[in-house]
Amino acid sequence: MRAVNQTRGTVLCARLEDAGGLAGQGRGLLGRDGLEPGAGMLFENGRFTPFMWMHMFFMRFAIDIVFLGRGDMVVRINRRLKPWRMSSVVFGARKALELPAGATDGSLTQVGDHIVFEAVD
Repeated sequence: MRAVNQTRGTVLCARLEDAGGLAGQGRGLLGRDGLEPGAGMLFENGRFTPFMWMHMFFMRFAIDIVFLGRGDMVVRINRRLKPWRMSSVVFGARKALELPAGATDGSLTQVGDHIVFEAVD
């Protein structure tokens, strides 16, 4: 799957991996040495909470985090979040994309943009 910024006409993430269920979302990108350009991971708020946040504990590299609200609209971006930090607490977030640091700048993604998900072969 890939994530496309429909507002800007750019690809936000060419190879998006689903974090999976609760265990997969708890593990996320831990244990990895980095993300290749164009790679990323999708987290969905299945906990029925009105907010999302992500942590960078035990991470080895910085990432961009894009929080999506209703209709897959960008509601917050944490750019170049470093290891051992916590993201913003984002009320209304339903999904989060973890991407290589700088990916949001490269795709020109901004708060208010509409993101669509497309299947790829």
